[in-house]
Amino acid sequence: MLLGHLPSPARGVWHLGPLPIRAYALCILAGIIVAVLMTQRRWVARGGRAEQVLDVAAWAVPFGIIGGRLYHVITSPELYFTDGRDPVRALYIWDGGLGIWGAVALGAFGAWIGCRRAGIALPAFADAVAPGLLVAQAIGRLGNWFNQELYGGPTTLPWALRIDPAHRPADTPDVALYHPTFLYELLWCLAAAAVLLWAERRFDLTHGRLIALCVAAYTLGRLWIELLRVDHANHILGLRLNTWTSLAVLLAATAFLLRSRRRTDVDV
Repeated sequence: MLLGHLPSPARGVWHLGPLPIRAYALCILAGIIVAVLMTQRRWVARGGRAEQVLDVAAWAVPFGIIGGRLYHVITSPELYFTDGRDPVRALYIWDGGLGIWGAVALGAFGAWIGCRRAGIALPAFADAVAPGLLVAQAIGRLGNWFNQELYGGPTTLPWALRIDPAHRPADTPDVALYHPTFLYELLWCLAAAAVLLWAERRFDLTHGRLIALCVAAYTLGRLWIELLRVDHANHILGLRLNTWTSLAVLLAATAFLLRSRRRTDVDV
């Protein structure tokens, strides 16, 4: 018996008659619900109407899911379109595989459409949704735990995650304990959400500044978490593709914050 480790769930799917109930989907749904409820409260406090959040979410959520899947499939086509692979599985979102950057990109586009239709400013709405996005991402990471996926390298730390043999990497089939990177990201997202709520009260973070801080905080954590992961990924110059993407997005968000701060100083 192994002591001093985190267990993986015994199953990630339950069947209600012929209908499969997947923990991964439930976690994503729970994250969306929490984000919508948090955003409604924050948006109403800013003078908006709660139903406007639902109107925007009706566009942002499906666009985000489609974008997340497209990013995953485009950046890892060999998982679906090489010899011996089933291309139809590219549509199996419930098996896992939603790229955060595609979800953010198309989700933002969907939010822009929703905001235009609702007659509200996208930067203001994005600032209202920022903490909820981080909490939603934290909840969604529990889906990776149920799927036993996206974990890190082998470790003997007391909080190591036990992975069942069927889900272990091919090069370490006899190693049972790995870094629980899902947990690292979950905790990072919750901490970042708390920082956003504090910074919002302490500084003037309007006109898109809070969402920029949200993106910068998330990508800062994603950088070091990506360096720990051992799941399949394409590499550029020895680093995972998502590592480069995180770095690029971090720099862009930081540049926006610095530029907006200088503009505020000039205005003053």
